[in-house]
Amino acid sequence: MKLRDKNAFITGASRGIGRAIALAFAEEGANVALGARSMADLETLASEIEARGGRAVPIELDVSSGSSIANAKAEVSEKLGAIQILVNNAGIAKSVKVVDMDDEHWQSHLDINLTGVFKITRAFLPELLEGRWGRIINIASTAGKVGFQYTAAYCASKHGVIGFTRALALETATQGVTVNAICPGFVNTDMASAAARNIAAKTGQSEAEAMDWLRKLSPQKRLVEPEEVAAVAVMLASEEARGINAQAINVDGGTVVY
Repeated sequence: MKLRDKNAFITGASRGIGRAIALAFAEEGANVALGARSMADLETLASEIEARGGRAVPIELDVSSGSSIANAKAEVSEKLGAIQILVNNAGIAKSVKVVDMDDEHWQSHLDINLTGVFKITRAFLPELLEGRWGRIINIASTAGKVGFQYTAAYCASKHGVIGFTRALALETATQGVTVNAICPGFVNTDMASAAARNIAAKTGQSEAEAMDWLRKLSPQKRLVEPEEVAAVAVMLASEEARGINAQAINVDGGTVVY
């Protein structure tokens, strides 16, 4: 029960990594506010958490909308109170060559993956600082450390998340709040499945062959499971991790070695 009685807000909580983190936090005793656009999926997850004896509050959230963020902040405060842990997980990933990229593709990645992290953090940071204890965990990507073909907008946004993480961590270092990023490689989620479908459509491979290619990118020859990312998030959120700050931790089987 490393997170007993802590309040956490997790964006992008309806599926994949966000869902796994929400379940892991609840298992460790945290009360969790669940933010995403799909209320049906959030309500299902909240019911699952409560059936296990936890407390969960589903909250409709679009991180690219300032009004949605303001409404979510008010709802979290009303239903859960001040939070101590913030997980910025909401994100999108689409691929296209730069020469074929339109403005909407570029801007949507920045709005959701980077500006959304900034705006959510700005909304909740004052209460973390006031409480003199807080954890901000940003879900970045190995694409925030290296480049990958056809994902320039995604790579740019995730590089930005890591830069934001490091800068904010230094601002809050003496105020009891740590700020870190987790950088997964390909994770066994809908996002990886979509990547495999896209590769198959453009190369003529089958989806199974494309998924096998994604697995082979890792020295471990496998996809990371969402629960592995969640385990790192639990560690970073714990009191024992108070000395870990401004870090971008890879969970990728050794694909990126720095």
